Amino acid sequence: MVTVFLIFQFLGLISSVNAILKARTAQGAIAWVVSLNTFSILAVPAYWIFGHSKFEGYVEAHRSSLINVRKEFENVGHALEPFIEEPEQNFPAYEAIKTLAEFPFLGGNGVDLLVDGEATFDSIYQGIVEAENYVLFQFYILRADDIGNKFKSLMFQKADEGVTIYILYDEYGSSDLPSSWIAELQKRQIQVLPFNTRDGMKNPFQINFRNHRKIVVVDGHSTWVGGLNIGDDYLHQYPKLSPWRDTHLKIKGPATLKAQYTFLNDWYWASKTLLSDLSWEPFKPDAAEARFHGFDKKVLLISSGPADALETSSLFYTQAINSAQKRIWIATPYFIPDDATMNALRLAILKKLDVRIITPKLNDNWFVDNAAKVYLSKLASMGAKIYTFEAGFLHQKVMLIDDKAAVVGTVNFDNRSFRLNFEISAVVADPKFAKSVEDMLLNDIGNSTDVSNYQLTEQNIWTRLKAHGCALMSPLL
Repeated sequence: MVTVFLIFQFLGLISSVNAILKARTAQGAIAWVVSLNTFSILAVPAYWIFGHSKFEGYVEAHRSSLINVRKEFENVGHALEPFIEEPEQNFPAYEAIKTLAEFPFLGGNGVDLLVDGEATFDSIYQGIVEAENYVLFQFYILRADDIGNKFKSLMFQKADEGVTIYILYDEYGSSDLPSSWIAELQKRQIQVLPFNTRDGMKNPFQINFRNHRKIVVVDGHSTWVGGLNIGDDYLHQYPKLSPWRDTHLKIKGPATLKAQYTFLNDWYWASKTLLSDLSWEPFKPDAAEARFHGFDKKVLLISSGPADALETSSLFYTQAINSAQKRIWIATPYFIPDDATMNALRLAILKKLDVRIITPKLNDNWFVDNAAKVYLSKLASMGAKIYTFEAGFLHQKVMLIDDKAAVVGTVNFDNRSFRLNFEISAVVADPKFAKSVEDMLLNDIGNSTDVSNYQLTEQNIWTRLKAHGCALMSPLL
């Protein structure tokens, strides 16, 4: 027993050096070093499963896929030139955001705001019905329930029509997906793969990285991104967290190509093969469709993940908050911001901006629910408006910036989304769209309780200990 203890102490020391050199944050490095040298028998295995900051295998696969598609993307770049939107003079943050996204804002898009499961699934379903060539279908959670089976039946129908279908799911989020369900799809020549973060010699312990993206692409001209996965719980059929409140987007236009490119790289990682049958021609509506739908929206799609050279999500949200001149409204189920975004929100409050944060009263994560109290209480004490959504479980990931732009996507305000998950968000720079998001969030606020007067310092010792203990551990996750 003494020998085992000494071995783990030695491994804890070695792991501590690795943590100091590679931890995602200074707080995370300190927390790991303390844990590794105090509870080494427990902390050493945990560190090598949960402590990695970069998904090196995906980085290498991404480089390989870039080599293969570079020539094709040079042609795409030329085709996109007429749609590229130049920044306004009072928007210096644009260059930073464009660099992070690896794509510019593109005009000529139609955008539909989809509120809750019925609208979202109906829109995606109809989009797949209209598919003529291919469908790219990627979700963090894919369930073999009623809505999952409805989409499966539709996939069978489209495959019989000659439409090529690629389905990608996260094996952690979709851990209860039966192999028999997948086999039924594969028998119909539908390609189905798990993202498989553990693939390869270098990645046996990479279970902490998750592909949290939700992307549907039809024929290279339409895409859907947002907060909803495929499951009946998103249709208010999960008693503990019902009704489910979520938001998604349908985008039709040139911006779809960034979602397609993101899927292409994820598929290359999962399959080690390149999809060569995709269309990269930017969509242009005919005159009648343009008049009816209004293809005038500027859209930027930004994907992020643990393979990025920079912390894309954290930098993007920090810059977006700092660029606001009037207001920042945030709706998120999990609010554990890092230091950079927390300080950006503090500065926004000091500048007398209208800062509002909407989180669920009913949460599916005990740890996050407690940790969030620390951050929300601090912002409330400075003057932020804090609301807890009462009409079910609020799962949407939405940010409203002034009267000009809104963000809808898969990114939560927590360390996991900022640094560990593969994510995607859409930035729509359009006053009319921003107004529709404002109306939606005002309706959510109407179904919420204003808890801006809540002060954690006034709560009992047990409540404070739970909150601060969870917040202290958040950099490790």
